[in-house]
Formats: sequence, C-alpha cells, structure tokens
Amino acid sequence: MNVQFRTALPADIPAIHDLARKIWNQHYPAIIGQEQVNYMLQKIYNADSLKQQMQEGQHFFLIELEKNPVGFLSFSVQNENIFLNKFYIDTSLHRKGLGRLSFQRFLGMIPDAFEIRLQVNRQNYTAINFYFKMGFVIEKVADFDIGDGYFMNDFIMIWRRTAASM
Repeated sequence: MNVQFRTALPADIPAIHDLARKIWNQHYPAIIGQEQVNYMLQKIYNADSLKQQMQEGQHFFLIELEKNPVGFLSFSVQNENIFLNKFYIDTSLHRKGLGRLSFQRFLGMIPDAFEIRLQVNRQNYTAINFYFKMGFVIEKVADFDIGDGYFMNDFIMIWRRTAASM
C-alpha cells in the first residue's frame, strides 16, 4: 500500500473540504441525521473555518493513497496536551489497515507525547471500536452545545503511551 502522510497547507483546504463532505455524508447521517451533518460541515469544514483552524494552531495532515487524498487528521497542542481534533478516512477504505498505519505515523511524529485525547460521538461504534484497538479508553462522557439546537454527545477518550506502545 503506497501511503503518503504529508503536512496539509492552506492550498489543500479544498481537498480537506471535499473529503470531509464525502466522508461525513457517507458515515454520519445514520448517527446524527442529515440536518446536523449539513450544519456541522458548514460550521467546521468551510474554507474560512479550516483556514482559521490552521491559523489557530491545528496541524493538518493529508493521508494519500497512490498520491490521491483519501483521509486527513488534525491535532493541536494545548499546555503540552495533544488533542486529536480530526481523524477521517474514506469509508470505502475502512478495514484495510490504513487507519492503523496512519495512527502509527501520527504517533511517530509526536514521540514525546505521553497522552492523546479525542472526542467521538457516543453512537459512532465503528470509530469507538477502532480507537479501543489503538489503545484508547473512555475517560468521560460529555455533551457540547454547538448552536442552533444541535449537540455533540461524545465520549472523551484518552491514549497513554506505555512501554508496549513505544
């Protein structure tokens, strides 16, 4: 599998937007409904919002297969804490080892990180199970009001570096 993992630049925002739209519309309507999918895509993945996220310190990476973008992730560092903001791979490529490989490459970029946190929708069983396999555990339950009557009902999950994960 010829997988590239590269830093995303502002010029890559259209590719991130297109991937988000494709992946979210394939995966999330059954979990949160199409109206909330549309709302969140407009709020989080429009070009201005993505540019602002980059400017505010989110590090974006494109995951490419045979030089074609098939996924992306972003993380931020806050007070020496790593937060995995986004981690998405085209649903047609799930269960092929691409997620595991991408997560391992991500870990290789942050060798001194002891803990990584993320949020995942409590009904997103596919992602939750993937994160369990990567060594995450549920730290707590949290609900976030994102406006216009929509909520994110999430688990906060945490990964801790152990001797086995080094």
